Amino acid sequence: MSQAPSIRPLVASDIEHVAAIHQVAFPRQLESLLWISCNAAAYPRIRYFVAIEDGKIVGYIQWAEKSGFRKEVVLELEQMAVLPENRGRGIARALIRQSLPQVARELEKRGAAIKAVMVTTRTDNAAQRIYASMLGAIPRAIIPDLYSADEVIMIALSPDGSGW
Repeated sequence: MSQAPSIRPLVASDIEHVAAIHQVAFPRQLESLLWISCNAAAYPRIRYFVAIEDGKIVGYIQWAEKSGFRKEVVLELEQMAVLPENRGRGIARALIRQSLPQVARELEKRGAAIKAVMVTTRTDNAAQRIYASMLGAIPRAIIPDLYSADEVIMIALSPDGSGW
C-alpha cells in the first residue's frame, strides 16, 4: 500500500464489488448481491462508504439510522468488511475515521446530530478493539446464540451530545 486508502460514498457501479467482499467476509449470510443492493437503495436511512486502494474496492462500511429519522440520531455501524488480503493495515480504522464525519455533516444539513453509535458483533470478533478505540463503544449487553454465536451490543454515547 503506497498511501492511506481513499474513502468515498458508494455509487451504483460499486454494488457488485461490495457484494463480493460481503460474500467473502460473511460466508454464512446468503444472497450478498441482493442484500447489498436493497440496503444501498435505502439511502439515506442506510449509507455505504467504500475504501479504495490502487483503484480497487478493498472494504466497505454500512451505517444505518435506527428507529426513524430523529434530531438525535442513534446510528448503527451495521456492517464493515475488508478483503482478507488487505486486513491489518488500518483500512477498517480509515473507514470509520473518514466516513463517520461525512455522515455527521449530512445529518447536520437536516438539523440532526449523532446521539449514539451502536455496534452489534460476535463476542469473539477482534474488531471490538477498533470499535472501542475509534468510537468509545463499550459492551452494554450480550445476547447468547443470536446469529452464529453470542452477540455483544456495544454503544458509544457522544460525550457532549453534539456528535463526533
